[in-house]
Amino acid sequence: MSTILVVDDEANIVELVRFNLEKENFRVITAPDGVSGLAAALECLPDLIILDIMMPDKDGFEVCRTLRANKNTAYIPIIMLSAKSELMDKVIGLEMGADDYMTKPFSPREMLARVKANLRRREFNCNITSADEEKEIRCKNMLIRPERFEAMVDGMRLDLSPKEFEILHVLASNPGRVFTRDSLLEKIWGFDAIRETRTVDVHIRYLRQKIERDPGNPEYIETVRGIGYRFSDRSKN
Repeated sequence: MSTILVVDDEANIVELVRFNLEKENFRVITAPDGVSGLAAALECLPDLIILDIMMPDKDGFEVCRTLRANKNTAYIPIIMLSAKSELMDKVIGLEMGADDYMTKPFSPREMLARVKANLRRREFNCNITSADEEKEIRCKNMLIRPERFEAMVDGMRLDLSPKEFEILHVLASNPGRVFTRDSLLEKIWGFDAIRETRTVDVHIRYLRQKIERDPGNPEYIETVRGIGYRFSDRSKN
């Protein structure tokens, strides 16, 4: 049975989410604010967190950033909730490390679909078993170790978010292959509901800042204008 932590200061939202999750046999833990939500996450290590943005004391952005900085909670899927629908709120949430985003009001059916999709992605990432997935990837001064979720440049470990690592791994595993933004969304996020955002571009930009000597003139991740991105096969030794 998967455990879901719901952090929101609106009691009606919490009860709506709890009722529908428990109908699907999820175990639900709730917290009314960011401080208690963070404490609950660190204590129980849930399988997924539904996290409101606008809360007293600590907002959802701060909670998300703190969870991603902790090795015990860094890879727990986070779905952020907000009453706002502005693009910038979604982008900020994703930059902080959120895996998904829902705008209030939302339907229980949509919420359940997103929860299940993110749990499937988590299960996939935690059960990498094939030899191809476990194999180290080396290219010039970069080393990627998929089984450790670890990437290094010049022997220095990179501080990558879970989604940044997944994007790097997918691209580096297929040098020269062009991935559209839609295909990356499907592979990395496992759904297509946030295609109105430029989340892939945001993550690529931050990823380049961490792996490229000159992010403005990328050596590894190339932009294919009007299509998407590819990992340069010229970057290999």
